[in-house]
Amino acid sequence: MCNYLESLREHTTIVADTGDFESIRKYTPRDATTNPSLILKAAQMEEYSELVNKVTYEAKNIDDALDKLAVLFGLEILKIVPGRVSTEVDARLSFDTTATLKKARSLIARYEKNGINRERILIKIASTWEGIRAAEELEKEGIHCNLTLLFSFAQAIACAEAKVRLISPFVGRIMDWHKAKTGQEFSPTDDPGVQSVTRIYNYYKKFDYATEVMGASFRNIGEITELAGCDLLTISPKLLDQLQETRGEIQRKLSRASAVASPDERVTLNESAFRWELNEDACATEKLSEGIRRFAADTEKLESFILPKL
Repeated sequence: MCNYLESLREHTTIVADTGDFESIRKYTPRDATTNPSLILKAAQMEEYSELVNKVTYEAKNIDDALDKLAVLFGLEILKIVPGRVSTEVDARLSFDTTATLKKARSLIARYEKNGINRERILIKIASTWEGIRAAEELEKEGIHCNLTLLFSFAQAIACAEAKVRLISPFVGRIMDWHKAKTGQEFSPTDDPGVQSVTRIYNYYKKFDYATEVMGASFRNIGEITELAGCDLLTISPKLLDQLQETRGEIQRKLSRASAVASPDERVTLNESAFRWELNEDACATEKLSEGIRRFAADTEKLESFILPKL
């Protein structure tokens, strides 16, 4: 009998949610994702001190150091995975379309200078209105994007309409919010995060959007197994380990064939409609703001860690 991880691979592309190279080697995912929190954690690990020292020796200033570090981690990850790596734009630019465009182009240029084709890079951008508009422009330039911190149907619709390559709807953080508000425990089938991603997946497939759905931010393997069949799932090493240690087969839960039964009608959102729908979704409004603040805070911690070394 196979294990859950082997079974899940039959239905869904596995992505490693980590900046730790050894974890990526262990689980052989197709792609890998990073974010400021993961880079901060990895940068402080002894085994990556040489990489950090290289960055701090060569960097012109702190902004240059942060970008060099993100790209160096990405380059090392691309030596391990056969597919793509996601590299995140500074969260402090989440409400500035022009600055996001400049940073994304700069990151891609660094990868291309190192011989990496832009098809192997996803630029991670927060799913604000400004971030989505930047992603729309970048996609026209052949710079593919991963829209992150996505907690609502409205964000998903806007991303699909902008023709972004991939979205990362957060499962666990949605469940966290509902659990805190209600005091209720949720089974995997009743999990609000699982239900959110299922609705988005079904909507995309029903109306033939090319945007890939990559469920993210899991709290337990039950949430993961309920989304078997999703285009991609990005999973932490801890949960990958649990999947590998659990014997059995996972049944496919999401499929293009079943998506046609989705009750949602096709929707197009302009800016005012997007902002209203986001405002009406208290969970998405709070978790988006919280996520941006958290990533910004970890970027500042990373700056504080690196600055004395410059």
